[in-house]
Amino acid sequence: MSGDVWFAILPDGEPGVAAAQLLRPWATETIDHHSGRPWLLGSWPDGQVTVGAAGARRVAVMGRCPVTADELSARAGRLRDAEDMERIAHGLTGSFHLLVSVDGTVRARGSVSGVRRLFHTRVAGATVAADRADRLAALTGASPDERVLAAHLLTSPLPYPLDDHCVWQGVRAVPSYDCLLIDADGRASTRRWWTPPEPQRAWQDGVPAVRAALTAAVDARTAGEDTLSADLTGGLDSTSLCFLATRERLLATREQFPATREQEQSRPAGPKLVTLRWQSLDPDNDDATWAARATAHLPDIEHITPATGQWPLWYSDLTALTGDAVPTDEPGPWVRDGARMAELCRLMTGRGSRLHLMGGGGDELFSSFPPHLHDYVRRHPLSAWSRIRTQRASQHWPLGQLLRQLADRRTFGQWLTAWAQGLTPPQPPSPALVRGAPSTAWGVDLRMPPWASRDATEAVRELIEEAADFAEPLAPQRGQHTALTCVRTGGRGLRLLDQVMSRQGLGLAAPFLDDQVIEAALAIRVAERSTPGRYKPVLAEAVRGIVPDVVLRRNTKGEYSADFHAGLRGNRTGLLELFDGSSLARAGLIDDAAVRASLLGVHPTPEALRSLSSSLGSEIWLRARSAPTCPPSTARTENTPSIAITEGAP
Repeated sequence: MSGDVWFAILPDGEPGVAAAQLLRPWATETIDHHSGRPWLLGSWPDGQVTVGAAGARRVAVMGRCPVTADELSARAGRLRDAEDMERIAHGLTGSFHLLVSVDGTVRARGSVSGVRRLFHTRVAGATVAADRADRLAALTGASPDERVLAAHLLTSPLPYPLDDHCVWQGVRAVPSYDCLLIDADGRASTRRWWTPPEPQRAWQDGVPAVRAALTAAVDARTAGEDTLSADLTGGLDSTSLCFLATRERLLATREQFPATREQEQSRPAGPKLVTLRWQSLDPDNDDATWAARATAHLPDIEHITPATGQWPLWYSDLTALTGDAVPTDEPGPWVRDGARMAELCRLMTGRGSRLHLMGGGGDELFSSFPPHLHDYVRRHPLSAWSRIRTQRASQHWPLGQLLRQLADRRTFGQWLTAWAQGLTPPQPPSPALVRGAPSTAWGVDLRMPPWASRDATEAVRELIEEAADFAEPLAPQRGQHTALTCVRTGGRGLRLLDQVMSRQGLGLAAPFLDDQVIEAALAIRVAERSTPGRYKPVLAEAVRGIVPDVVLRRNTKGEYSADFHAGLRGNRTGLLELFDGSSLARAGLIDDAAVRASLLGVHPTPEALRSLSSSLGSEIWLRARSAPTCPPSTARTENTPSIAITEGAP
């Protein structure tokens, strides 16, 4: 299906019935509580919702999870109460929202990474939850929260601990690691449902769990699909997914060699795979070489590589996004790639795909970020200094600067306070500092762009300082905290991309960001997730025997500055027009003249314009959201079709 995909959750009481009447004009589907009152309303594709029942107990999985209604009914039969949800969820794979309705109480949660999120607000005297914040904002007539919108100028999605702020006034986000409980009277509370694993496993011991979790995550996407599409960039992440998605077909092909005529005519198990790689404009980018090596070992696929002139540049066709059709519920930098995403959807849906795999999450899970050195040097100083010497020799880190980084003893709250005070550096960082030692702090000291207004900067400073009073790190170790922060950023970015592409009929999935994969990967010791001289060793070993060794030898990563410069040159006029009387400037958040000066600089660099995509995304989102959203007048308000519920023995 095309169009917005969404659902809302209603309490099992009369307040929920009243709220449902306000939602029905948008809804095409409904699922009831055992009482007959509406539980779930929304619009979603076939196969994206599975419901099981046992007596008065209901369990719903909304998303991609290979579980049947009968299996869910059996799990529902084991529910003692709503608090028992996670016990009966054990073993479910994929990416989904999980919901239960038991004896008048509703419990619901999303996913660890934030690919699946929940929001809630008060409607008609009851708490109503939804997976899209804008659907709730439309019900209440909420306006954007300008403080949070200002924070989106830093980067989108927002970094932790700002990432649980909702951009709509009066609409609250459920924290990723919490679930939402709503009683029959519409009162709501939250409970923690997930705690990050302790990173204690040796990498050799953790590889089998990663392999099993990643295989199950990919299988959750291939189930029931005749055709599947995927990125095949040449990088290890996307390449691994392609081989996992086609391993049954590859095995069948190998077993049939030499094949009989009947065997040649029989179709191997698993879906047909269509892959895509767009060509970088940098002749030194070696993605093409590695993608070709992978496709040579994937004979039963259709691989598409659009010619340079057929693939849109970054920042193309921005005027097509300035109407009222922006499909995301919060700002996002995806607008830079809007034209490319539209072309991707056209190419893949035209070949029968309804779901596209991408390798997001691989870097976050299978790399060790520089802050891990801060922990490592304290726990294992000899091993740490050996690694530091190796990396200094190859990356030319200044020793004095690195030692100052490692000596930093600030708490997470102290780091937040310092970040808040440093939002506006007095001058751009010098080239020497840019090439200096990496930061081992709790996070990246993001700066407001040079075109941000003083009011916008002060609003963001207030948000960060407020967070400094209560926010805790996601893990005691800086390295694990950083990995979790990056996973959340990646998950929430994927969520926005999926909203864009699903509207055009092509869902987007990142198996690396499934809960089970995250748990398996982050249980491995942080320092062992990467090794000097080896690229992503945990992932490479996890897919060895599935991905050919010749493909696993890659230890480089593509770089796309040339594409940035070409996109900027080719679309500079359109960008300048967008920031001539912009909505952000009218809201007092930016100075249009300063944006234009940056765009017209002699040699603008990706670093100098790092915040351009975030500001651009916020501008286009604000333009589209400035007009009030009303229910479509042609929508049905009565007799909304119900989904059949398979009931098992209580």
